[in-house]
Amino acid sequence: MEGEDTLTFDEYFQSLRSERVAVVGTGVSNMPLIRLLVSYGCGVTACDMRTRPQLGSAARELEDMGVKLRLGADYLEDMHFDVVFRTPGLHPNALEGAKKNGAVITSEMEAFFALCPCRTIAVTGSDGKTTTTTLISELLKKQGYTVHLGGNIGKPLLAEVPEMKKIDIAVLELSSFQLHGMDCRPDTAVVTNVFPNHLDVHPSYEDYIWAKKSIFSRQGADCRLVLNRDNEITRSFEREAKADILWFSRMEAVESGYSCTDGVIRRGGVRIMDADEIRLPGAHNIENMMAAFAAVDGLVSAENCRAVARSFAGVAHRLELVRTLRGVRYYNDSIASSPTRTAAGLRSFKEKTILIAGGHDKNIPFDGLAREITGRVKALFLTGETAEKIRDAVLEAEREAGYGPPVYVLEGFEETVLAASNYAQEGDAVLLSPACSSFDRFKNFVERGDTFRKIVEGLE
Repeated sequence: MEGEDTLTFDEYFQSLRSERVAVVGTGVSNMPLIRLLVSYGCGVTACDMRTRPQLGSAARELEDMGVKLRLGADYLEDMHFDVVFRTPGLHPNALEGAKKNGAVITSEMEAFFALCPCRTIAVTGSDGKTTTTTLISELLKKQGYTVHLGGNIGKPLLAEVPEMKKIDIAVLELSSFQLHGMDCRPDTAVVTNVFPNHLDVHPSYEDYIWAKKSIFSRQGADCRLVLNRDNEITRSFEREAKADILWFSRMEAVESGYSCTDGVIRRGGVRIMDADEIRLPGAHNIENMMAAFAAVDGLVSAENCRAVARSFAGVAHRLELVRTLRGVRYYNDSIASSPTRTAAGLRSFKEKTILIAGGHDKNIPFDGLAREITGRVKALFLTGETAEKIRDAVLEAEREAGYGPPVYVLEGFEETVLAASNYAQEGDAVLLSPACSSFDRFKNFVERGDTFRKIVEGLE
C-alpha cells in the first residue's frame, strides 16, 4: 500500500518549505494544493496560461495568500524551480525545460499516492471509467467500508490524507493526462478498455496507450490488475503485468475473473446473477459492473454485489433521463466524449434515437460511429467544431449502406437542442451524446450536460 516507508504527510510538506515550488494550472485540483502549500509556509509561484482578466477573482485570491503569479502565453518559459506540480491537462513534454533546469516534476495525484495511508483502487480507460469508479465506491460502502472517492471524479483528496485511516479505501478515477509519467502503485488497478482518444493532446495513439500503462507498470505480485479480455489493447497488457490479473469478458468464459455468457454473470464457474437484473441499461454497463465486481473481489460479498447492481441508477450526465415531455424522452449523455462511448450509448436503446452530437475535435476518426449511426439513429443533429467532420463520415457510411438518417448541421447549441425537440414525436428518445469533448464551447462535460438539462427543462 502507498505511504509505507515514506515521508509522512506533515514531513512531506515541511520538506517543501525550503524549495522553490511552482504549481502549473490553477484549476479544480490545484487550488486546494496551493492553499495547502501556503499553509505550510512554502513559497509558491502559480503558473497559468490564462491572463489576469481571465483568472478574475482567483488572481486576487492567490496574491492575497502571498502566491506569485506567472500568467499568459509565456507562463512556461525560463522555469527555474526545485519542484513543479503539473496540472493534469498539460503534457509532461511541455515541462522539459523545467526538468533540464533541475526541477522535480510531480502532481497533486502523484503526491497523494506517495502519502496515502490506506488501500488504493485506481480506474482508467477510454470509456466507462467514471461509472466503474462510482460502482466500486458504492460496492465498498455497501459492505461497510469508509471510502474516499476522488481523482478525475469528485474532489482532490490530497488535503484529506491526515483524516484517512489505514482501514479505509481510496477509489480513484485517473485520466491519461493524470497518468502520463506519474509514479503510482495502486493496490488494485482497473483498465476498462483502450480506444483512440485525446489525440489532440497526446502526440500519438502509442503515447496515449503508454500513459494508460502507468496505472500498472509499477505494480508488483502483491497487487491486482483488472483487465478487459475483449479489448485488444488491454488484453495485450498481460505480457507486461507483474500483478495478479483478474479478467472480465462478455465474449468468453474466463476462469480467473468475471464473464457474462448466456445472459449470466459468473465468477469463474460460479453464478453471481443474471445480467438483465442490472438496473443500468446497455451491454457496456454489464462490462462496467463486471469490472467493478473484479476490483472488489474478496472485499465485497456476492449478496452486496447483487444488491448494488439491482439498485444503482447511474451517474449524472451518463444516459441520464432528464424528463419526458409529450411522450418524448430526453437523455443526457454528455460524458460521452468519444465515438466509442456514443456508439455504446446508441446500442443501449431498442428504438432508433434522435441524436445530438458534435464538439471539440480530438483528431479521432468517426468512421466506426458513422456506421452505427446509419442503423441506429432516426435523425442526426450536429453542432460544434466537429459537425462537418461527423456529417461527412455519416454521409459516406450512408453511401456504402444505402440507407441512413437525415443529417442537420446547426450553429448554436441551444438552437440544435430545440431543433431536435421540434423534430421529435411521441415515443421518440432525444439523446445528447456528443462523441467529442466539450472544450469548443464549455468548461467541461458537466457544464455541457447542465446546459442541455436546463434547455430541456424549459421546453413547454
